[in-house]
Amino acid sequence: MTAQPPAAPAPPAPTPPAAVSVAAGPIDEPPVIVGDDTTGRTRAASTWRRMRWPFLVFVVIALFVLFLAVVRPPTSADPYAPDNPEPGGGMAVAEVLKDQGVRVTHVTSVADAVAAAGPGSTLLVTPNPAFFADDQISSLNRTGADLVVLQPDFGLVAGVSRNTVDSTYGVAEGPVEPQCDDPAARAAGAVSLAPGLYDTSTGSDAVRPVLCWPDGSGNFAYARLDFPNRSVTMVNDPGVLRNGSVLEDGNAALALWMLGQNEDLVWLVPNPMDVSTGDDQPTPAERGQVNELMPPGSAPVALVAVLAAVLLALWRVRRMGPLVVEDLPILVRSAEATRGRARLYRAARARGHAAAGLRASAADRIASRLGLARSSDANTVVDAVVAATNRPSQQVADLLYGPPPADDAALAELARRLDILESEVHRP
Repeated sequence: MTAQPPAAPAPPAPTPPAAVSVAAGPIDEPPVIVGDDTTGRTRAASTWRRMRWPFLVFVVIALFVLFLAVVRPPTSADPYAPDNPEPGGGMAVAEVLKDQGVRVTHVTSVADAVAAAGPGSTLLVTPNPAFFADDQISSLNRTGADLVVLQPDFGLVAGVSRNTVDSTYGVAEGPVEPQCDDPAARAAGAVSLAPGLYDTSTGSDAVRPVLCWPDGSGNFAYARLDFPNRSVTMVNDPGVLRNGSVLEDGNAALALWMLGQNEDLVWLVPNPMDVSTGDDQPTPAERGQVNELMPPGSAPVALVAVLAAVLLALWRVRRMGPLVVEDLPILVRSAEATRGRARLYRAARARGHAAAGLRASAADRIASRLGLARSSDANTVVDAVVAATNRPSQQVADLLYGPPPADDAALAELARRLDILESEVHRP
């Protein structure tokens, strides 16, 4: 029997191709190369690294501006305002009046005051940094409200008193008894208010003012006139209302008595740029604040925007090269010399010299405006100013050639009144 040869091993089965995992995802394509050997991703990352800090600053400023635009500050910094808690504000008196049931309406324009005030109410007019025009004074008189005017200027005194009271410069010299028969004055007692009001009424049919707190030379700090349908009260010193001085002597009693006689009090803090009169103009409720030039809180927003613009300009500035050092002669600017002389006057308490300089400069400019010669004497200058402004001659003489001020406040008041006099002469 023949042996069979062993069978040849079977060839290995072909290995199937490996399956591609679906979860592995598509293979990334090669990046697209830009001409400067960068990709879109690297360019975006470089731009972000360069701009992230300015962008972050911009976002912070934008959020801060949005916060200021939404949140209205509860108080203000306007002098004599009823919502100003600073020493120059009037918040203390306003809050006490509110506790006593008086409705206080804060306005900043003559049109709003005319719309809010009326018979049976009190209209308070705080000192105006500028001047009231004649038509504005007429509008205030036509409201029928009881007027209380603090530190009125020459035109306002004549307008609200119907030319029965005039004003001049005065300095408070300590607590003085009222020496008059007026309920508010008797309630206040002795106060330290600057005098400056005096009687100019003539004729038997003129309304005679009640004048209180004299200074011994015919000037008074307080004047009250009772007209048939309303009363007008003038106080020459606004310290009776300020937070920083309302608690001195009888100032608080006088302020509360004057302003608390009626249930409604319209508190006018004049805007220097206001030219409205209230004639044929809608009330605040009718116009709904649509016609307001800027909404409340716009000033801080504008300040932040300006600061952001300055920072952006400083960030983007490019220098063209190193600074060039150049020797310059020593120059002293006129403004620096003026400030230096003013500091010397202040250190030496030389108010008389400072007042003399202010008066001499004002008289020189006024004389030049009126066409007077530089050699003109004091009487000639006074007569020319009286003819140009219709002011009393004694008042003009006191302003231009009066005695030196007693303190810094009196010196500042003298400068203010000289500026008013000069503006009246320069008025076309």
